[in-house]
Amino acid sequence: MNVCVIGTGYVGLVTGACFAEFGVNVVCVDKEADKIAALEAGEIPIYEPGLEDLVERNVREQRLSFSTDTESSVRDALVVFIAVGTPAAEDGSTDLGAVEAVAREIGRAMDSYKVVVTKSTVPVGTGQRVRHAIEAELHAAGRDVHFSVASNPEFLREGAAIGDFMRPDRVVVGVEDEQAHAILRDLFRPLFLIETPFVVTNVETAELSKYAANAFLATKISFINEMANLCERVGADVHAVAKAMGLDRRIGSKFLHPGPGYGGSCFPKDTLSAAHFAREAGETLEVVEAVIRVNERQRLRMVDKVTEALGGETDGRTVGVLGLSFKPETDDMRDAPAVEIIRGLQGRGVTVRAYDPVAMPVAARMMPDVQMCKNAYEACEGADAMLLITEWNQFRMLDLERLRSVLRQPVVVDLRNVYEPGPMREAGFHYSCVGR
Repeated sequence: MNVCVIGTGYVGLVTGACFAEFGVNVVCVDKEADKIAALEAGEIPIYEPGLEDLVERNVREQRLSFSTDTESSVRDALVVFIAVGTPAAEDGSTDLGAVEAVAREIGRAMDSYKVVVTKSTVPVGTGQRVRHAIEAELHAAGRDVHFSVASNPEFLREGAAIGDFMRPDRVVVGVEDEQAHAILRDLFRPLFLIETPFVVTNVETAELSKYAANAFLATKISFINEMANLCERVGADVHAVAKAMGLDRRIGSKFLHPGPGYGGSCFPKDTLSAAHFAREAGETLEVVEAVIRVNERQRLRMVDKVTEALGGETDGRTVGVLGLSFKPETDDMRDAPAVEIIRGLQGRGVTVRAYDPVAMPVAARMMPDVQMCKNAYEACEGADAMLLITEWNQFRMLDLERLRSVLRQPVVVDLRNVYEPGPMREAGFHYSCVGR
């Protein structure tokens, strides 16, 4: 089977490489010639553990290739995945311009039956928009070609994407006919062999399932952050509260970790999009709307927490920030809490020095007025406080004596609760965290 994946961003590149690993012939297409040239030269544009080796191996074994030629790539394929970006517009809606443009390209190229699968995260009803765009191009060209439209939302966690694709919790497939179902079942056959649960439904339900899942996970994060804030008020320990909650099998322990709020390319965009298209459909998602507000407030609250740790005096102070990406094991800075927190501190007169194991090249372009350092201790040298934002493993066992020796003041603000309050205070630090 030949597969075409249009879009070589995070989702498209991982999807293409993993299908190639299944033994399928895959061509990944992108209109950016420089990006395709870099991929052909073995340069991976994103940081994702294991992806470089996966791409190199499948290119070498001639199952994976890259191209700027959408027309020939579509014509040679039986299944065409749309995996282009769907950024948020200013009003919270989803910009489907790239999806519709690709759908029109597919329509212009299509000369035989295809299954056109939306992999990008899109609002409910996008499948019909894709169908109409393809049909319009076929009609304009005077061609009568049968095709199917399907939805296969991605559930890939950055930093663990390959494992999530190869050993997923579930695969959701939305189809409108049995022919598309049979073809996609054959494509995903390696996952059937390991008894992966499959949810086969209509296109609209598949589209909504991604939003429902992400909105619920975002809700758990915002809920535990509100509990953490309450714990600080009443003298409770949010870790014990979360453990007591998580041991209830109806709730579960995942995503009950307090911190500076959710970020990244999915949760912020998807919660905004879900709230927007629900309002357009006449159904306000009151819980999701509240989740968005809580998350926005949480970041500002973290700026106040650092200000309080500095004794209320921020002007002319220096803070060493550890961790910039929105989560460990990625260089993704999209909607990272660190950006808003750092800008909030700078607005109060704070100078920021920072270190991140992977994300500094990306972060430096976004925040050129932040001094990027070669390690955690250099970031903290001469600083009035250390601020831990992203819980990379290498920050979990810092040399506390060395840390104290480089800090101007022994102040540590731990937004991920990596350390225990008691031992940190015994080590001579003025230590603050979230909800404890």
